[in-house]
Amino acid sequence: MRETRPKWRTTALGSAGVLIAATLISGAVAVPAAGANAHVDGARHGQDREAVGATIAAQRAAKAGIDWQDCPADWGLEKPIQCGWVSVPLDYAKPYGKQIKLAVDRIGNTGTKEERQGALVYNPGGPGGSGLRFPRRVTTKNAIWANTAKAYDFVGFDPRGVGHSAPISCMDPQEFVKAPKADPVPDSEADKLAQRKLAAEYAKGCAERTGKAMLQQMTTPNTVRDLDVIRAALGEKKLNYLGVSYGTYIGAVYGTMFPGHLRRMVVDSVVNPSREKIWYEANLDQDVAFEGRWKDWEDWVAANDAAFHLGTTRAAVQAKWLELRATAKKNPIGGVVGPAELIGFFQSAPYYDSSWVPVATVFSKYVAGDTQALVDAAAPDLSDTAGNITSENGNAVYTAVECTDAKWPTSWKKWDKDNTALNKNYPFMTWANAWLNLPCATWPVKQQTPVDVKTHKGLPQVLIVQSTRDAATPYDGAVELHQRFKGSRLITEKDAGSHGVTGLVNACINTRVDTYLLTGKLDSSDVTCTPHATPKP
Repeated sequence: MRETRPKWRTTALGSAGVLIAATLISGAVAVPAAGANAHVDGARHGQDREAVGATIAAQRAAKAGIDWQDCPADWGLEKPIQCGWVSVPLDYAKPYGKQIKLAVDRIGNTGTKEERQGALVYNPGGPGGSGLRFPRRVTTKNAIWANTAKAYDFVGFDPRGVGHSAPISCMDPQEFVKAPKADPVPDSEADKLAQRKLAAEYAKGCAERTGKAMLQQMTTPNTVRDLDVIRAALGEKKLNYLGVSYGTYIGAVYGTMFPGHLRRMVVDSVVNPSREKIWYEANLDQDVAFEGRWKDWEDWVAANDAAFHLGTTRAAVQAKWLELRATAKKNPIGGVVGPAELIGFFQSAPYYDSSWVPVATVFSKYVAGDTQALVDAAAPDLSDTAGNITSENGNAVYTAVECTDAKWPTSWKKWDKDNTALNKNYPFMTWANAWLNLPCATWPVKQQTPVDVKTHKGLPQVLIVQSTRDAATPYDGAVELHQRFKGSRLITEKDAGSHGVTGLVNACINTRVDTYLLTGKLDSSDVTCTPHATPKP
């Protein structure tokens, strides 16, 4: 399951549309250099070709720098945020071969020249999330980040394949969002077969629309190499990094591959970096955690029955949910909202506490007889072509990275057995998540072996922040990274479960993140914080 969603409606795979011929990779630049890779093959005995290629690309980027300009008008990034491009090799084993351009943006530190400590680079997760909105934390005067902004330029980027950085695609965006889709929970073998067919077509569509050459290079290690090239282009000797959700895995792999290039790193809501978990097992773990957080939300809705009138117990709220689901399955609400669309909307409640009130409000209105609020919230907007392109692109990148990063089971028997068993006790997300990931079973390019995340010489102390009831990245992931990164510190937000902790108001966490980023100082031992405030209706 995607750990960060630009839109709610990206859960179920898009219906099989006619797949157009492979598109050119936008933003890709061919660099003519016949035979220029030859010396890389034997270069620096004992180092792999990608490592040599990354060094070459970083040296080149350090010389070139970034030509900062006002951002394009349609990017939605106001002045004084500036935008630019960093060129990276499509394939780091061929550093003089085809290059792709990555979109980056920045806003200067708000303090004095003396207070400046360099650039803080951000990734929000995904895979498939854009970091370009990060500098807006300064222009929108986000109080949580005001102290850090005095010391750092805030830098965001679109990772390879995302947004403005040689975007990839797996199917027609309008087809991708079209509704209603089939209920993810199968009633029969025929239902499963139909979903399997869709997943196989989607995988094939990724190869056709993106091209196998690009698809093969859509990996976390390549995004990490790109991040190091961005560091060099910024003129930074060492990287300061903030990663949330999948961004924590980018950070974990960066810390492993480039330990001596890291100055400070905060990782928030941690993907379990164990090779055994990347990515099939990680998704099964999510299904269990989502069920737990869904129940937390139902308990809160029941406790606030005076506001929502959905029942005074979890069981009563769940009964209303199942009734809504059954109604939408029989006759999609407004002709467009079936069970798949309901899950796409309702899953934002277990993801983020900020969605608790909006989701409960829409549910409450529906039960009171207002179906339009639910249709407006859960149905796709076919007129929003730009938003639909973003949704489809995000899903394509998610699929490409997770499927290429690691080997996935190819036996349908295994998928069927594992998900059937999980669905018995954790029905909220299990099958929807399975179909989202099933293209990986028939993936058209070679699947890699994940990096063994561990401490190497030069790795600084890393700050890890995690809530205990996080659904998208279960707590065990933070514990695992903490064990692998020697000297790291873990801040646990107990009895909380919102995904992305550093963006919430909790003084126990906020002050420690500030202190670390501003001074490098961490507590002498791990810290447990009480939860941030529960949403109020």
